[in-house]
This record gives sequence, C-alpha cells and structure tokens, in this order.
Amino acid sequence: MSELKKRITDDMKSAMKAKDKEFLRATRMIIEAIKQKEVDERVELDDSQVLTVINKMVKQRKDSISQFDLAGRTDLVEIEEAELEIIKKYMPEQLSDEEVEIFVDKTINDSGSDSMKDMGKLMGMLKGQLDGKADMGAVSQLIKAKLS
Repeated sequence: MSELKKRITDDMKSAMKAKDKEFLRATRMIIEAIKQKEVDERVELDDSQVLTVINKMVKQRKDSISQFDLAGRTDLVEIEEAELEIIKKYMPEQLSDEEVEIFVDKTINDSGSDSMKDMGKLMGMLKGQLDGKADMGAVSQLIKAKLS
C-alpha cells in the first residue's frame, strides 16, 4: 500500500472515531476514487498515481464550485469548498507563481524552444516536474504567453 493511501485510510479511521462527519465523507470519497481506479486498471496505485486521482478530484471540485456559484447555489458551493479543503491536504505543497515561471523559463531555454509548435514537448517535460505541485492549466497559459 502506498504511503499516501495509508495516510488517507488512517485519517479516515481517525475521523470515524472523532465522529467528524465532514472529514469522514471527504476521505471516504478519496478512498473510493482510488479503489475505483485500482479496480479499473487492475493494479495497486503508487503515490504518484494516487496524487493523479486526488488532483482530478481537486479539478472536479473547482469546476463544481464555479458551476454552483453561477447557479446561485451557495449551499452547494459551501459543501464543495469544504471537501476541496480536505482533499487539498493530501496534495504536495503548491509552488508559487514565481517558482513556476522559473521552471518554465529554464525548460524553454534548455530545450531551445522558440515557437508554439514546441508547446506539446514543453508541457511533457514540465508535467513530470510540476504535476501535483502546480496548476497545469496555468502552466500552459504561461508557456503560450512566453512563446508568442
């Protein structure tokens, strides 16, 4: 069992004992998503694969929050935001905008990229370094701005 999966499971057990319904619901959701991925792919996920699942859950919560906000459903926004905060506890520390820009500049210089046709190559190089530590959508926008 991966370290991260074990930590989530232990936190779920602690939430059960403490009768913390909100935290328990969120950790159960994470565990269910991990187990679903393991069943679908017939493998036991390692920490990086668990992070991918968690990152997807973060994106889903952000999308839901914006949709519920547009619909004026503040009750649902609050639920999603609470879940998002709990899920984010299992993500690695996020890099600042300045740190991300340094990574992007270095990768552009090291690869010798100078046009938008190199976008895919740059994203591939940066994904391995920044996945889970930065919003890859923002990284993509930054690369576009630097190459155009």
